[in-house]
Amino acid sequence: MNVHRLQRLLCTFATKRLAVIGDIMLDEFVWGRVCRVSPEAPVPVVEVQSETHYPGGAANVARNLKPFCQTVYIFGLIGRDSAGDCLARLLKDEGILTGYLVKQKNFSTVVKTRIVALHQQIVRIDRENNGLSTADTRTTSKQVLEMFQQLLPSLDGIIFEDYGKGFLNQELKDQLCHMANGKGVFIAADPSSRNLLDWTGVTVIKPNRSEVFDFAGVPSALVNIANPVEDRQLLQACRRLQARWELPQLLITLGEQGMLLIRPGFSPHYIPAHAKEVFDVSGAGDTTIAMYTLALCASATPEEAAEISNHAASIVVGKLGTATLTAEELKGSFEQ
Repeated sequence: MNVHRLQRLLCTFATKRLAVIGDIMLDEFVWGRVCRVSPEAPVPVVEVQSETHYPGGAANVARNLKPFCQTVYIFGLIGRDSAGDCLARLLKDEGILTGYLVKQKNFSTVVKTRIVALHQQIVRIDRENNGLSTADTRTTSKQVLEMFQQLLPSLDGIIFEDYGKGFLNQELKDQLCHMANGKGVFIAADPSSRNLLDWTGVTVIKPNRSEVFDFAGVPSALVNIANPVEDRQLLQACRRLQARWELPQLLITLGEQGMLLIRPGFSPHYIPAHAKEVFDVSGAGDTTIAMYTLALCASATPEEAAEISNHAASIVVGKLGTATLTAEELKGSFEQ
């Protein structure tokens, strides 16, 4: 795809309205330098220099969409706590509509804290929940469905972003899919192998290689195949997964190897990675599903959408932190 075609698609991107539905979290980064080894244990002592916060999980998908499309809505669950307030404020500051967030008093906002020194992540600290009660889950789902019903007529597409934190369940996903399919709204999903839902009813899912095997229910062997199109085990698992969920499209992220697009009736389409330097892979999958979905909503072909999302992911992994990109950076990547 050339830059002129990309520019036409970018103009169409700007007219689209998308909703992101899933597990949202606060990404906290503690930046510092290693000054010595601790006398208490063989671990580095990090002298803190600064701290930053970003919307994470499904909120990062929304954040990646916002520079490109007209309106982004976010559906998710936060607690009545300082982390939830911080996350909502960060999203509002970026122009993302947060009126569809659900606040639960019995839920603590998910926070991931990364300690980074010398451009390397030293450790990650996760503060998570053990799950909502049945009553709280029902209350949350009811609120989400009521809000989604009102918003649906204005949407071009939705993205399910599941990190297995308890927000998405089978009943909620099925009802949302039924409503969206009834209106012809495009549906994409980035599933979690920690929350084995049935994803029948979506147009595309975006797992990584190991997740394909997890979802397909077959063992994965470690392989080193230069061309993923020749990865027979992976292709067999893809076929099983497509048959199980009746998937029109399957976009598999392969890390430093790039991506593989699988569609029934078409030959597998391989897109090599473009990243020159990788500083931080945090949130690269969020960028991928955001740009792929937006491109398809703008009438790009699946191959064009995969190429755009691959360039986008290659840009964000060259940045530190939970990063996003701009239209100018995307055009620059295509020009190069």
